[in-house]
Amino acid sequence: MTSPTRFIPQSQLPVPVDETLPTMYDLPSDNPEEPGLPDEFHFFQPLLLRLTFLPLNWNPEFVFSAADLNLYYDVQHTQWYKRPDWFGVLGVSRLYQGQDLRLSYVTWQEKVNPTVVVELLSPGTEDEDLGETESEPDEPPTKWFVYEKILQVPYYVIFSRYTNKLQGFRLVDGEYQAMNLTDGRLLMPELGLSLGLWEGSFRKIPRLWLRWLTLNGELIPEPSEEAIAAKQEAQQAKQEAQQAKQEAQQAKQETNEAKRRAEKLAERLRQLGIDLDEVE
Repeated sequence: MTSPTRFIPQSQLPVPVDETLPTMYDLPSDNPEEPGLPDEFHFFQPLLLRLTFLPLNWNPEFVFSAADLNLYYDVQHTQWYKRPDWFGVLGVSRLYQGQDLRLSYVTWQEKVNPTVVVELLSPGTEDEDLGETESEPDEPPTKWFVYEKILQVPYYVIFSRYTNKLQGFRLVDGEYQAMNLTDGRLLMPELGLSLGLWEGSFRKIPRLWLRWLTLNGELIPEPSEEAIAAKQEAQQAKQEAQQAKQEAQQAKQETNEAKRRAEKLAERLRQLGIDLDEVE
């Protein structure tokens, strides 16, 4: 009879675990057969982009953005798709046909292509993200080709969390041209926004984040930041009201004290036989 498998606690292993077993960096989330599967950063970073993507000259009801959502782009090859880490679209209903959450984004049904696409570099997808690969015959085209030639996305942005390098490309005469950074930001006047790096804490995670700002470089707050700011403003207003109340009470006390002194002085003058009504 075969004895049951006995698991040995790590504390009883003869050699320190951290010297024998692979680490998180040796065992990344990427699947060798499907590179670019999301890790934690690929969840939080697109979320921050989505929460701060508020084009100033657009009704929020006609602004759509998504992360890790299938983007179907070729009506002749309906099964071909790309899955951008994040993309934003202007001029479509937030909900599909104003009614339902999207299962995917199908360009021949939506009639509007993305305005901006952001790819977060991963070791398994870096070459394709940067347009350094070519598609094989009878195979789907590369991301770069799809964004530039087929969808003609006006802005294509690439960010590396490993080097903190931000690159932007703008579609000019049908081809992507590298964008210059202005004060470390990519300016997109058509959106009334800029995209830049911000060092701060998002969801209690401090690091360098990519986020949307105004053209002047002011942060566009996400909901939790708005709540904190509103709470601080309420506290400030409460403190100012309390201070005003205290000042009013102090002024009232001073008025009453002055009145008492005047009455006391008048009484003293009457005792001295001085009629205040006759005093000029």
